[in-house]
Amino acid sequence: MTRRLALLVLLSLAAQAQDRVTELLKDLSEAPGVPGYEDPVRKLMTERMRPWADSVSYDGLGSVVAVQGKSGPRIMVDAHMDELGGMVRHIRPDGYLTLQMLGYWLDAALPDQRWVVIGSKGSVPGITALWDAYIAPHAEGRPVQPRQLFVDVGARNAADVEALGISPGDPVVPVSSFTILANQRYLGKAWDDRVGCAVMLEAMRRLAHESHPNQIFYAATVEEEGSIEMRGAQTSARSIEPDIGIALEVGIPNDLPGTDPDASQETLGAGPAIMLYSFSELPNRKLVDLEKQVAQQIHVPLQFDFVPGFGDDAGAIKLNKTGVPVTTLLVPARYTHTHNGIIDRTDFDRTVELLVELLKKLDASTVDRVRNFQP
Repeated sequence: MTRRLALLVLLSLAAQAQDRVTELLKDLSEAPGVPGYEDPVRKLMTERMRPWADSVSYDGLGSVVAVQGKSGPRIMVDAHMDELGGMVRHIRPDGYLTLQMLGYWLDAALPDQRWVVIGSKGSVPGITALWDAYIAPHAEGRPVQPRQLFVDVGARNAADVEALGISPGDPVVPVSSFTILANQRYLGKAWDDRVGCAVMLEAMRRLAHESHPNQIFYAATVEEEGSIEMRGAQTSARSIEPDIGIALEVGIPNDLPGTDPDASQETLGAGPAIMLYSFSELPNRKLVDLEKQVAQQIHVPLQFDFVPGFGDDAGAIKLNKTGVPVTTLLVPARYTHTHNGIIDRTDFDRTVELLVELLKKLDASTVDRVRNFQP
């Protein structure tokens, strides 16, 4: 094979891989899956896990657990399937819907946004109502918007809403199309935590063809958003009984003009990050040291972050039984907890690479050393 032909083959393989990963990210981002209604995401995850897993099972809340390996330490890799959203709370006589928000939304991002209500007759589009600028009350020269959110689905009255198949408790899902931006940056909804789900699937695909000295339990969990208990991670950890826990999450870039430089320390495009402090977790120091060593060996740049208001599934995993050493790997994502977020493809690829190499290092002696607290 000539050098030119070899180069063309490599470029073709790279293009195919990019198309495959891009399509995976698109499918996961656009899938509806608010807390308690993760069914479409669960279907996607199950379909993509099966070819690479020794077994796939579900817990009593609906989390998916896929396993690779039959011996060695039990390593739990976690990413949650649910996204921020809402549910129908009340149908007004005038046809507007009121919402019960699910998860910690940025209030400023909610008015004038598109949604889909998933009712008994299918998906119904709508928009959060907004007072017109010419009639809204003004304060300090600016329009004031109502705190209560109303969804307009085009109905004239409650009977119209009923005819559309909408009833209280139906899930209400943000609408945001996946879009490729400049510099291989991807715009879409639900990166928190569909990007973690995609990292998990890519790691599974690679490790299906490589040896690893452990049993890896890939848990795609439910009901993380808006849940202090991180419910799906709790029940999954109880069934897995892990020796080590690794949560995959979004990081919080602080590279927007005008923000407090000390609020978080990440930058989009500067590589994966490790959360060193949040309200739910203090990571295991030996695991963090191992992550640093592995990143240095494979030449992956690492970022570190401290976000007091941040919480993730690692906080539930670490409290299983007598305690589990945990760490959280982050893919930086701008504008989390809104309809539209941005990730960087290079950050994604580097996170997958770091996770795969880290999992290959977690043999019995390394896990024993991490779990040994004897002075």
